[in-house]
Amino acid sequence: MLLGDLIAQLGDETIAMESLIGLGDLALLARVQDAAAADDLTPGEYAAQAVHAFSTQASDEDWVSLIGVMGKTDDPGHACLKKMVEFALRPAGVAHACGHHH
Repeated sequence: MLLGDLIAQLGDETIAMESLIGLGDLALLARVQDAAAADDLTPGEYAAQAVHAFSTQASDEDWVSLIGVMGKTDDPGHACLKKMVEFALRPAGVAHACGHHH
């Protein structure tokens, strides 16, 4: 599957939520639930928005890191979503993979 197709699928809140649950990372799921509630969103909406945020705001280094992680797993879809959600959950002002504050 092409990365663009994967991003398009994960931009759907239902698919994003199913994938988020499929990660089996309860701590990450709890963080998403808290962040979603703070923004008056469902966790699926938050995850889908995280995909969009990464797609439009990630640095070149973030993209390289994403591709690297996806290349080392048998489940690139889950790896992609996890990386994108973690990107969205970073506190404002935290350095990106490149070390700069964007």
